[in-house]
Amino acid sequence: MHPSVNVLGTNLETCSRDPLTGWYRDGCCNTDENDRGSHTVCCVLNDDFLLFARDMGNDLITPAPRFNFPGLKAGDSWCVCARTWLLAVNAGKACPVDLEATHERALDIIPLDVLETHAL
Repeated sequence: MHPSVNVLGTNLETCSRDPLTGWYRDGCCNTDENDRGSHTVCCVLNDDFLLFARDMGNDLITPAPRFNFPGLKAGDSWCVCARTWLLAVNAGKACPVDLEATHERALDIIPLDVLETHAL
């Protein structure tokens, strides 16, 4: 299996191992055809984004032990859904992005220049 590629065209870096993130819970924003939400954008979360996502119906704050989900706080890194992040950008609620850890499939939804504007 060849390494995954980030939005800059280089090897995909780890997003977070604590908390353990990713569609595969492998620490990276890897994806596949079953990942309908495209969990490909590696973000450093902030309160604005967390509250925006919760208001959109995606509560990332509240722990869900039955899903082995710890609940997230500002400062955590997490692979978020590309569409949710783009909606947050348009609402002025975006959080910073780690381009090296954001999967190239995010570009199917978000233009590179928009990602770059919010890069760490």
